[in-house]
Amino acid sequence: MAGSASATLEGLIIDGARTAASDGGVLDVLNPSTGERLARVAKATAADVNRAVAGARAALESAAWGGMAPAERARILYRIAQRIRERADELALLESQDNGKPLRQARADVQVAARYFEFYAGVADKIMGHTIPLGPGFLDFTVREPIGVSAQIIPWNYPIQIGGRGAAAALTAGCAVVLKPAEDAPMTALRLGEIALDCGLPSGVFNVIPGDGPEAGQALASHPDINQLTFTGSIEVGILVAKMAAENIVPVVMELGGKSPNVVFADADLDATVKGVATAIFQNAGQTCSAGSRLLVERKAHDALVERLVAHVKAMRVGPGPDDPDMGPIISRKQLDTVQRYVDIGRQEGAEVIAGGRRPQGTMPAGGFYIEPTLIDRVGPDMRIAQEEIFGPVLSILTFDDVEEAAALANRSQYGLVAGIWTRDINKALTLASRIKTGQIYVNTYGAGGGVELPFGGYKKSGYGREKGLEALASYTQVKNVCVRFGA
Repeated sequence: MAGSASATLEGLIIDGARTAASDGGVLDVLNPSTGERLARVAKATAADVNRAVAGARAALESAAWGGMAPAERARILYRIAQRIRERADELALLESQDNGKPLRQARADVQVAARYFEFYAGVADKIMGHTIPLGPGFLDFTVREPIGVSAQIIPWNYPIQIGGRGAAAALTAGCAVVLKPAEDAPMTALRLGEIALDCGLPSGVFNVIPGDGPEAGQALASHPDINQLTFTGSIEVGILVAKMAAENIVPVVMELGGKSPNVVFADADLDATVKGVATAIFQNAGQTCSAGSRLLVERKAHDALVERLVAHVKAMRVGPGPDDPDMGPIISRKQLDTVQRYVDIGRQEGAEVIAGGRRPQGTMPAGGFYIEPTLIDRVGPDMRIAQEEIFGPVLSILTFDDVEEAAALANRSQYGLVAGIWTRDINKALTLASRIKTGQIYVNTYGAGGGVELPFGGYKKSGYGREKGLEALASYTQVKNVCVRFGA
């Protein structure tokens, strides 16, 4: 197993150069699989945020970036995608060590990150406006211009993938980016910044500044010289971030998590459904905003499906991420304690833990942050474990009797990010899809290989704005209308 402690200091990436924090501050980055130090990383201060934003502003207004032809931006983005793939093994191992996820999941994340740059590279020279007919003597047209300096505050659960999805879209539009990765897992975001510069991005266009939320995050969200902010995180922090941005009239894309339902009807292919349901909740140890953390199963299929799920869970292998188990550790001791507390809350509320819920048996590294994949049955719709985002490998199981009840249960949440529907009946599938209030709905699947092309975002308190696909470009461009009167 890889993952020894490192004494090398990883610097911030500001204005095209590696640099220490202005006050010399350092973050110790831990390997969740072992609890040991993986790296030492410079910890950005408010002064460092100022430097990064100033560098981004200067790059945006320079001929080197602001005057670059869209086709040349596309070539750079293609090179970034190719370089990510060339370094895929290195990046995947680092992501696995930094985050704890199984190596094969980290490999998939790296490929998705490459795909974001590849996808948006194909769009860079196709961001077009329209002509508007006003009649004789008028020419009216619109152009889409880069919105400016984009601040990106990303979480620790998918650093290279989420870092790639926001940065690639922003760069495609011609923006300059200041990316703040989470202090728990900043390593691949820093590598992404290095790759971007090596592939020809001018200095200042892509800055990476690891730091904590109270200082670096707050300084970036409240900065008067950013023009757009993309944030992924909790509702509570999202509210604070939105308020900070609002002080400067800065638009925000908010992705604030979910309590996503997987709705299973009795006519579904239960063997295929079990695999989909398990992947939806246990991928990345359940630390996924779109995790299918609520299983709504038709009552007459409950016993058969749960029996299959229990067998699946008991066969799962938990272990260090780089050893490529079925499920890796939780990101930190703090988050592990949160997950364990919710399992206890479920028991106290009268639900039944039918699998998992404990530290795994076997030869786990003593310092790692492990818990078994967990199934909790007999969950009521208003229990906390049915309503609150646990952000761990805990599946709450509820039952329903018909389509109407399934729709009501699916919508009985403050969140609305993703939903899955499992049935052979297209009428049931489309009826329910039209009723569920979420930003994405999958039928007989859950997710689509990263979903690079598919607009992603929430209803209700899951947030607003859309990432991924062509829809994301609306957040990174602004429309200018030009009206010309000509002739006599």
